[in-house]
Amino acid sequence: MVTNVTNFSRSGLYDWMAQRVSAVVLAAYFLFLLGFLVFNPNLGYAEWRELFSCNWMRIFSLLALVSIAVHAWVGMWTISTDYLTPMAFGAWATAIRFLFQAACGVAMFVFFVWGVMIFWGA
Repeated sequence: MVTNVTNFSRSGLYDWMAQRVSAVVLAAYFLFLLGFLVFNPNLGYAEWRELFSCNWMRIFSLLALVSIAVHAWVGMWTISTDYLTPMAFGAWATAIRFLFQAACGVAMFVFFVWGVMIFWGA
């Protein structure tokens, strides 16, 4: 039986809700950027930089970045607990699952910090 020790949420319902809310935020961000590109056909570097220099856009981008991290974590945790099982990997399943989840967590943390540096850097 898989326990929620490595899961940031309390139950499957919270995971499901986090996945859906993060998907809505990501969809809104994508649709906004798509609309911005459609309504600005001659978009240049200056306009793009002006958009991302606004604090509201930086906050929106940060929210999208957090949503990507949450969405990815729930997805990868679910994949690891569904497919990295003792039936598939024997006695090594717990160690393999832990290493997989640790690698995913480290990668998500690095990408998040990198994204913050991009959006909020000079």
